[in-house]
Amino acid sequence: MKLLSPLHWKDYELIDSGDFEKLEKFGEYILIRPEPQAIWKKTLKNEEWQQMAAARFVRDSSKSRQRTGNNDGWKFNTSALLNAGKKIKENWWIAYTYEDIAIKLKLNFTSFGHIGVFPEQANNWDFIADTIKTWDQPGNVLNLFAYTGGASLVAKAAGADVTHVDAVKNMINWGRENEQASNLSNIRWIVEDALKFVKREVKRGKTYNGIILDPPAYGRGPDGEKWVLEEGLTELLEQCSLLLAPKQSFLVLNLYSMGLSSVVSANLADAFFKPESMEYGEFFLNSRTGHKLPLGTFLRFKR
Repeated sequence: MKLLSPLHWKDYELIDSGDFEKLEKFGEYILIRPEPQAIWKKTLKNEEWQQMAAARFVRDSSKSRQRTGNNDGWKFNTSALLNAGKKIKENWWIAYTYEDIAIKLKLNFTSFGHIGVFPEQANNWDFIADTIKTWDQPGNVLNLFAYTGGASLVAKAAGADVTHVDAVKNMINWGRENEQASNLSNIRWIVEDALKFVKREVKRGKTYNGIILDPPAYGRGPDGEKWVLEEGLTELLEQCSLLLAPKQSFLVLNLYSMGLSSVVSANLADAFFKPESMEYGEFFLNSRTGHKLPLGTFLRFKR
């Protein structure tokens, strides 16, 4: 098992974490957001957090992690913004570069506390780019539960044909904006339930050289399809095993359910794909103050 953290991202920094929150810098803004795994005490004082942060997302404590309540929302720190000579924008941009890969990502203050990127995934992006560049000929990559498209952009910039699937149309539109800003084109954007799409591709006899899966713990498809990770993951991976090319291929699987170990992913990969070798473990973010913040598990292999 491995513990991995992004190595080079100038536009992102985890400053501190604790007391079920995290203090992060995304480009020009420092934000406070909920973090259920940060059960330790903050290193910096609350006053220091408040002085630095431009905005804080507050979640109604009577609601679950997956649901937003009437009291949820962003609280903007006018004093901190004035001191920094800034104003809050509706959206702003950050960049990610790795060797000759350069992408841009739009960030936004969404109503559910996300802003458009999961920084720990940068380590997977490097793996995806490195793998695609070793291929003898161009291949195609399928990105499922693909959100705003960071992995899709990296795969495209590395030379792959990319199919990006997400059940939420707004995320597809967001991804298209990121594509345009990154000077990329011809990503195939699909609004669809991931399992339905995969089953249809299997029937069509399609194959992919790369499959990226980032399934949520719970979700809904565009037609109300219910997704529960523990109930659907096995079938989804079994279907994906029928899509993945036997050579010149890779698979990346991320899990954010706090109840599932990366060993679960390893067992599923071994059952359906039987890779000669694979790496799996946990992603974390290093903070300026020294704490390591765990943020989900990963499994990946190439063949």
